[in-house]
Amino acid sequence: MIQVAGISKHYGAYAAVADLSFDIPRGQIVAMLGPNGAGKTTTMKIITGFIAPSSGSVSVAGFDVHRHRLEAAAQIGYLPENGPLYPDMTPQQLLRFFGEARGLARPPLDQRIGVVIEDCGLSDVARKPIGKLSKGLRQRVGLAQALLHDPAVLIMDEPTGGLDPNQIRHFRAHINAIRQAKTVVISTHALHEAEAIADRVLLIHRGRLVFDGPLSAMGTGGSIEQRFHELTRA
Repeated sequence: MIQVAGISKHYGAYAAVADLSFDIPRGQIVAMLGPNGAGKTTTMKIITGFIAPSSGSVSVAGFDVHRHRLEAAAQIGYLPENGPLYPDMTPQQLLRFFGEARGLARPPLDQRIGVVIEDCGLSDVARKPIGKLSKGLRQRVGLAQALLHDPAVLIMDEPTGGLDPNQIRHFRAHINAIRQAKTVVISTHALHEAEAIADRVLLIHRGRLVFDGPLSAMGTGGSIEQRFHELTRA
């Protein structure tokens, strides 16, 4: 579903991502781990087509993200760390705005808005200004926006940052509910978050892939926290 082949991203002499390659099959939940500044967000922005790599290529659902931008974008739902949520809009207005921007026809758009509002637990606040909502509810609005066009791939950058334990529990339950239907990539630096929901971990350090496999395998011969430290301290 996602093929990343030798991507690098340079800003002058600095390499944010360096020769990164991996494949993610359909239906897998992958946690992209790493310390702050490891290159996780840059990698996600390249996969979504938000920025172009200096070299290498990415394809999503068979579409090259650079050469077939619109076709690839139609397959991706993206929830950035600080998503574009307009505080004066209600969730319903925001979803209609994004749906129309994506070119979704009116009758199917009405149906999809109703589905994601229900699925993301927004029914009681659908007509309340987003600026009046809690951080947890705003995160649900962002997730509803990412799911609105029913994408095959869902990519989220630090989706549980700043949420309380109850809100995190709700988020995990929702991801588990859609795991059979979508390929999910979540960027985080929290080991417990990866352990709770991910089938597989990609550990990135200084823009390079230093571990690829189940989180349990990363702790072979010691604790997971210790192994994380060993792989990312240099």
